[in-house]
Amino acid sequence: MTEATQQQPPRPAAAGRTTAPVTAPPAGPKKILIVTAHPDPRSLTASLTDFAAARLRAGGHHVQVSDLYAMKWKAAVDADDFPAHAPGERLDVLAASGEATLAGRLSADIAAEQEKLLWSDAVILQFPLWWFSVPAILKGWIDRVFTFQFAHGPSVPPPYSEGALAGRRALVSVTAGARETAFGDRGIHGQLSGVLHPLQHGLFWFTGIAPLEPFALYETVGIPAEGFAAAKQAYGERLDRLFTDEPVPFRTLTGGDYGHDMRLLPGVEAPGTNGPDIHLR
Repeated sequence: MTEATQQQPPRPAAAGRTTAPVTAPPAGPKKILIVTAHPDPRSLTASLTDFAAARLRAGGHHVQVSDLYAMKWKAAVDADDFPAHAPGERLDVLAASGEATLAGRLSADIAAEQEKLLWSDAVILQFPLWWFSVPAILKGWIDRVFTFQFAHGPSVPPPYSEGALAGRRALVSVTAGARETAFGDRGIHGQLSGVLHPLQHGLFWFTGIAPLEPFALYETVGIPAEGFAAAKQAYGERLDRLFTDEPVPFRTLTGGDYGHDMRLLPGVEAPGTNGPDIHLR
C-alpha cells in the first residue's frame, strides 16, 4: 500500500545543514508526511492512511506516505546507522548520531526520512494503540530519525520553544480497541492526553513541532461499515482543518514559566491543575 510520491523532497543544500525553517508555511498547497504502522495492508490503519492521503490530495496538497511495514523499516538503533563508525569502537549513540548527522553520514534510510521531515509542513502519525504506546516499528522510526543535532542539540534551536523542526504541525491519528469511556474522565486507562503525552509533548513539542489535539477512534475491533463511514467523515473534517485548528497550547521553555532547573515556577498553573496539564498555558 506504499503510495506514489507526488513531489520529492529537496536534499539539504549542504552536508550538515539540519536546521528547519522556523517561519509559518506559505499560503496555498501544503506538504504532508504520513507515517503509518500496521503489518496488514487490509487493516483499519491502512484504510485510514489511504483515506487521509486521498482527502489531502483532493484538497490540493502534496502527500508522502512512509508505510513502515511495507518499507521493511529497521527499528533498532545500532552501529549500522552510522557507516563511518569504526568497527570495534564503543558505540556512544548520542555522540555517534550527532557526528554522523553533522557530517552527512547517516545511513541512507535515515537520511531519506529526515529529508521528508524537512520537506513537510505537517506530519501525521497513523497507528493502532498497542500497550498504550506506538507499535515498536514506529518507535524505531522515531528513535532512528530524530537524531542528535537534527531534532535536538546545541547546533539547533532550543527545545520546547522555537525548536529544531519549528514551523510544522503534527496530528496523531490513533485507533484503540477499548471504549472511549475507559480513556475519559475517571477512566481506568487514564486520559488519552496523558497516554499520548510522550508523543505530543516529548517528541513533537520538544522539537518545535506544534501538535494538534489527537484524532482517536475507539472500539475499533470489528468496526461495522456504518461505523467506518462515520469515522471517515469525522476524520475528513479534522484533516480539512489541519492548518487552521489551534495547536495544543503547551508552554514554551523560554516564555518565563520555567526556572533554570527546567521546572515550572510555583503558582504558574491554575489552582487544582496537576499531571501533564500543568504544562498547558
